[in-house]
Amino acid sequence: MKTVAVDAMGGDHAPEAIIEGAIEAARELRIPVTLVGDRDKLTHELGRHRVRSLPNHLRHASQVVEMEDSPVEALRRKRDSSIRVGFALVKSGDADAIVSAGNSGAVMAAAVMLLGNLPGVDRPAIGLELPSRRGHVTLLDGGANVECAPLNLVQFAVMGDVFGRSVRGLLSPRIGIISNGAEESKGTELTRVADLALRQLPLN
Repeated sequence: MKTVAVDAMGGDHAPEAIIEGAIEAARELRIPVTLVGDRDKLTHELGRHRVRSLPNHLRHASQVVEMEDSPVEALRRKRDSSIRVGFALVKSGDADAIVSAGNSGAVMAAAVMLLGNLPGVDRPAIGLELPSRRGHVTLLDGGANVECAPLNLVQFAVMGDVFGRSVRGLLSPRIGIISNGAEESKGTELTRVADLALRQLPLN
């Protein structure tokens, strides 16, 4: 692994809390981390921790996308924001992934603008890990889209299946649609059409 870019300026109590978490992750997982943000603030905060033996790097970004900013507009106006610079590192191959606790709309917009969608995926989705009696449930989509078509739900299901197999190590992840009942007649036209389409696919 080259490095994981971390938007050190995004989220509550940044950059202090973000840097603390990045240091802990680098230490426990033994992964290199590139902190993206205001170099002076990051250097000052790193000085409060013992990081000499950790593979941490800094990449300066002079701007921050605030939580109240309009995502797309902010990315266009703030071309040197920590979110955009972090995604640029992934696009150039200088980072393998990016982590941000900042403006989720801006994160999704930057991902689409700079990296594009996966082939066969029309819209991105936010995955949420929810606890259950059997372990965890991955919810797709958790907020990236306000409205979806049946095809989008089908694509989310396929992405969830791939995630379950490749990340969770499940042999046959169980796929479901959240609706107001288990009967086929329940739900909206959206969920009923998506349900019919999913039954045609080799999914559990």
